[in-house]
Amino acid sequence: MIFPHMTVEENLRIGGIVPRAQPSRGARREEIYELFPRLRQRRTQKGGTLSGGEQQMLALGRALMSMPDLLLLDEPTLGLAPLMADALFTAIEALQKARVTILIAEQDTPRTLALAERAYVVENGKVAFDGTGQELLDDPRVREAYLGI
Repeated sequence: MIFPHMTVEENLRIGGIVPRAQPSRGARREEIYELFPRLRQRRTQKGGTLSGGEQQMLALGRALMSMPDLLLLDEPTLGLAPLMADALFTAIEALQKARVTILIAEQDTPRTLALAERAYVVENGKVAFDGTGQELLDDPRVREAYLGI
């Protein structure tokens, strides 16, 4: 969730108020704008007026402002237009390459598994399959039961 009555810039500043983020807050904000160029374009716009995908970008950007050791993402592309989902997956991939640890629960299983170093399929509260993302993508049982392939 974002602060809808605050601008994009103000939302990002709020994310950077933790002590460990303070010294590099300005540089960190620039990194967020590089990751999500649309947010730079909208930096003076109120968060509540952004599209759903832009709000997701802002929420993720605000979280990244605090320089987290672990990023938890629960269905980040749920309800987004395909282009916005693409932008979010591109950002997630960039974060992964930057060695940010990410735990993600996502319905777009093929794309998520393609990025995953480690993956788990949970069925009825128990781990049904685990392995690397590629191993699960290649597993015929997973492909048939969960990927519809």
